[in-house]
Amino acid sequence: MFDYESLRIIWWVLIGVLCIGFAITDGFDMGVGILSSMIGKTDNERRVMINSIAPHWDGNQVWLITAGGGLFAAWPLVYATVFSGFYIAMILALASLWLRPLGFDYRSKLTNPKWRSVWDKAIFVGSFVPPVIFGITFGNLMQGVPFEIDNFMVPTYTGSFFDLLNPFALLCGAVSLLMIITQGATFLQMKTTDTLRARARYVTVISSVLMAMVFIIAGFVSKYINGYVIISNVLPNAMSDPLTKEVTHQMGALFINYQNYPVLWIAPILSVVMPLLAAFYSRINRADFAFLCSSLTIIGVVLTFGFSTFPFIVPSSLNPNMSLTLWDATSSEYTLRIMTEVAFIMVPVILVYTSWCYYKMFGRLDTKYIEDNDTSLY
Repeated sequence: MFDYESLRIIWWVLIGVLCIGFAITDGFDMGVGILSSMIGKTDNERRVMINSIAPHWDGNQVWLITAGGGLFAAWPLVYATVFSGFYIAMILALASLWLRPLGFDYRSKLTNPKWRSVWDKAIFVGSFVPPVIFGITFGNLMQGVPFEIDNFMVPTYTGSFFDLLNPFALLCGAVSLLMIITQGATFLQMKTTDTLRARARYVTVISSVLMAMVFIIAGFVSKYINGYVIISNVLPNAMSDPLTKEVTHQMGALFINYQNYPVLWIAPILSVVMPLLAAFYSRINRADFAFLCSSLTIIGVVLTFGFSTFPFIVPSSLNPNMSLTLWDATSSEYTLRIMTEVAFIMVPVILVYTSWCYYKMFGRLDTKYIEDNDTSLY
């Protein structure tokens, strides 16, 4: 059906789609979780916010699980390198994600204010940490990761957790955080009423403009980062072997694909224009368009990362020749073919029933609804 080169590109695209799906759907969950302790002034207001995502939050996390599974199956060496090199960061993200369901399920078991305050903090931490960690991770992948591979294809990470907390990576973490806050705030505009909705509109305007500004700053900084360029011949249909190529550092390499294919500039343009439009539509009280623009912002940011680093997946700052790329770090052709056949059937099914669930469960919540259904809601 497809040759090896096409299958590799298909799975690069599918992993990107899964990342976008996770960032858009679980993004508004996390954004609401962050904002619940910031703009929710009373317990009922916080319950309105939490219950606005109640039908969706656990289903939305499936995007992350699927992305992790797809990464393991399609790019096993990438999975091994990233999850061993970023082990502490991933554990922090995973531990924080555990706090979210605990907070949702336990906070309303008792009416004690201190009890609920503790679980509100748990929801905040569980929503705040993951987007920051993921942004830092992508920031490091753009700069390169200190690892090497031996002759048995075993990757060894030589850096430390604190090496990941470099200025550019933290800047990317800020972009990710502001992007998620904007997504949550625009979602709240569609799901809440009155004062709470007004606060969400105000947050959207501030966070979206800040996100665009930080993204532009990160773009200028990335011009002075040493990227990676393959200088040897590439055989897209060859067996995966990351030790057979030559790679060099080059300042401004993150912009080479944009120079060669100017149409790719649509991604960073979306990342700047869409958050500003989200702010505009929030000001004129069009929550639907604001949420759409926020979602397009996420698509633009993820695509900007993908276009900037292609064909590199995990470049090695320690030995660039051992960098993992789209062409030499994938599973076998047979494995990718089976995965592709399954994906072409299941992904449309998932998209259809997910869209149906959102359609059937949409509507606004207010404090009266919380009071009338006090014992059956989060």
